[in-house]
Amino acid sequence: MLLRPGEENHEFWFMFSGIDKVLHVSIFAALGFCLIASFPRLKFSYFFQIILIYAFLTEILQEEMKLGRSMEALDIVADVAGCLLGYYTYRLFIKKFFSP
Repeated sequence: MLLRPGEENHEFWFMFSGIDKVLHVSIFAALGFCLIASFPRLKFSYFFQIILIYAFLTEILQEEMKLGRSMEALDIVADVAGCLLGYYTYRLFIKKFFSP
């Protein structure tokens, strides 16, 4: 999804200028949630490094593939915010529903 060709489409009511950042946050929140749910004993530092490397790689590939997408620093910020959101959502979910 992050490497698909970029298209600006303002036909729909939900399309706005910052929707790409919302999508980055959403995708990385789901990714972070799934990663920590799959490996619950993973240390936070390893979790964060894995997500950060993935975020940088996707941004670099967006630039290098020349498919209408470009590398943006704010996308990486949105990716990191999304992964932290996913991580802490998982931790709250476990604490609320599975702790004694």
